[in-house]
Amino acid sequence: MESKNVYNGQVLVAGATGKTGQWVVKRLLHYGVPVRVFSREKDKALRLFGEGVEIITGKIQSASDIARAVCGCDAVISALGSSSYSGESSPADVDRDGVKRLVDEAAKAGVKHFGLVSSLAVTRWYHPLNLFGGVLLKKWEAEEHVREVFSQPAHSYTIVRPGGLKDGEPLQHKLHVDTGDRLWSGWINRSDVAELLVIALWVDKAKNKTFEVINESEEEQSGLEQYFDLLPE
Repeated sequence: MESKNVYNGQVLVAGATGKTGQWVVKRLLHYGVPVRVFSREKDKALRLFGEGVEIITGKIQSASDIARAVCGCDAVISALGSSSYSGESSPADVDRDGVKRLVDEAAKAGVKHFGLVSSLAVTRWYHPLNLFGGVLLKKWEAEEHVREVFSQPAHSYTIVRPGGLKDGEPLQHKLHVDTGDRLWSGWINRSDVAELLVIALWVDKAKNKTFEVINESEEEQSGLEQYFDLLPE
């Protein structure tokens, strides 16, 4: 069953024009949640989302741009991801420093909840993906900063570590969740990652959790709230 207007605060989506970020926006709108998008490309954001969302233009490298974007928001969901090995789109600039800057400005602005798309295997320095700008190590550093800042009283966070990301509609797979970075491989639809981060806004058992998630089998789901029940307290 669909629920509408289950969360009344405004949510900023960073990395919204990426494939996973687009799904975060779609699922927020599905539940009737007010959305603000932070994008460096206004035309692209308008083309993707139309007039249904508020768009703030800026760069993740600019604290003042981020401050404008988070002002007045109750929650932030970050789907930021690097797209090159060096420069402004590198793992150091985006996956680590960009997320950390977003966390700091969000906390200053009074944002209550922070959701983050991370990755399977972030604690494994020897993983082959770290050959590409140390991307997993940078995501781990960002995670640690989220946990440090948003575990304070009256704040909360949810960090999702998905396996390999695929396209497809949400709620079509039974999922497998775990903690402690024990899963080595697997796939999951971007749409389900988005769904988990969106419902974490109002599901109490999702608060202050870091967990891994992959597909288990094809099986239509009525919702994903039950997977938070499987996480340790």
